[in-house]
Amino acid sequence: MILLTTSRRPTRRIRTFCKDLSHSIPNTTRINRGKLSLEGLAAKALELGANKVLIIDRWKGGPGKIELFKVEGGRLQPIPPLIYLRGVKLRREFGTMPRGRRIKSTVILASPNVPQEVIRLEETLSDFFQIPIAHVEEECKQYSAVMEISMNEVGEIVVSFRLLPENVEVGPRMRISHLIWDLTL
Repeated sequence: MILLTTSRRPTRRIRTFCKDLSHSIPNTTRINRGKLSLEGLAAKALELGANKVLIIDRWKGGPGKIELFKVEGGRLQPIPPLIYLRGVKLRREFGTMPRGRRIKSTVILASPNVPQEVIRLEETLSDFFQIPIAHVEEECKQYSAVMEISMNEVGEIVVSFRLLPENVEVGPRMRISHLIWDLTL
């Protein structure tokens, strides 16, 4: 299981983004962080039976950074990459998600003809969230949603979610400004 939380002083938009992510990715539990330190988050994760933690941090009032951690020895160990966001489009801004419908299973649809960095991100997110990677659309039919990681026309990495079988984008959609793979200090 994955514990999903925010930075210490989240805005409304960050809390909504967190909620959207928890509804789009199976096996995630969202908590309000409050004044929990990183050590407190590790203890809370162990208490809830989570072995991974995802923290949404703020930048200029909106979601700006996504940090991935694994819980080891009662401490949080960072997992690359550090994901910096350029922009986020929330579920409510799409208006396509049917009320009361929950996503029970998600698959990552591998994008053809993308740079190595996108492939590396697909593999990392697949491993972190324990979501399988499908290489053709036919393999996705048994899942209730698809996570797509692609490049847009201006060269940004975009992560989006589509609802199946309707095949409509439901959000959240994340535009990534850059990824930091080397997390050594």
